[in-house]
Amino acid sequence: MNPETRVYDNIFQMLPSVENPSPMVRINRLNPSPDFVLYAKLEWYNPFGSVKDRAAWFMLRDLEERGELRGERGLVEPTSGNTGISLAALARARGYRLRAVVPNRVPLEKKVLLKIAGAELEVVSDELCPVPGAGGEGAINLAKTYAKAQRDRYVMPNQYENEMNVQAHFSTTGPEIWRQTEGRITHLFVSLGTCGTVTGASRFLRSKKPDLKVIAVQPSEGHDVPGLRNVKQLEVSRLFDRSLIDEILEIDYELAYVRALELFQNEGLRAGPSSGLIFEGARRIIERDRVGLGVMIFPDDVFKYTSNMMKHLPFLREGLTG
Repeated sequence: MNPETRVYDNIFQMLPSVENPSPMVRINRLNPSPDFVLYAKLEWYNPFGSVKDRAAWFMLRDLEERGELRGERGLVEPTSGNTGISLAALARARGYRLRAVVPNRVPLEKKVLLKIAGAELEVVSDELCPVPGAGGEGAINLAKTYAKAQRDRYVMPNQYENEMNVQAHFSTTGPEIWRQTEGRITHLFVSLGTCGTVTGASRFLRSKKPDLKVIAVQPSEGHDVPGLRNVKQLEVSRLFDRSLIDEILEIDYELAYVRALELFQNEGLRAGPSSGLIFEGARRIIERDRVGLGVMIFPDDVFKYTSNMMKHLPFLREGLTG
């Protein structure tokens, strides 16, 4: 492996690390304060297109090291898309299979990508992002049922409870940001999903800089932003550590799509809607604090959400047909 020349012996070496970090790009035209340096950490540059590559790899390697993947045993996992895509690709590249249990409201693009990556897809009527503790036929409960009833066929990583999700970001995302900012970071901006990213990255960065401000964003209730949750859905999440977060900003979810569009058209960043929500949160804090160095963790790009973008920004439909 030679990260300098970007030559790798296999796809696993491309996974992000301190030696091979995902890039950070400075926000210029959309930054409301010249005295606040704002960077976006672009997680779509990871080999399978999202921040979830990190957790997927750590969870998979942990299962391998504990001897949980043996014989014909494969994986089953509830997912709103990104973790499933990463897990499916990694698992198939190592000779395993994945059964992905997916909420019906997940964008079509993600469902297709899951199948392209080799996942066996099971679509259920559920929340947009699977919710721990949900009753009935929720994606998480169904995946747990498979893992319990067919132990010889399936093991469930369970990104919503697996500490390897947190460890992935404590070991990679946090150290990368610290090195890339040369320790000058003052603000970290993140979204809330499984909470592995915010917990792991902020835990590491706080160990280096106790006065770091950690700002999390959440969409308004009844939202339509895939992969994200409102804090009321997080109380039962084992990975949610409220003590690490200084502020949680609730933002009208429609702004996620507006800001994603603005980021592409003004900064050249093909950010997805969750990144748009994070940017809106960062923009509000910058207008208040005025001075600092902030890093936004942008989970993925917009390509998996074109149908959602057209739904929330109807003018994008104009001129698509002759």
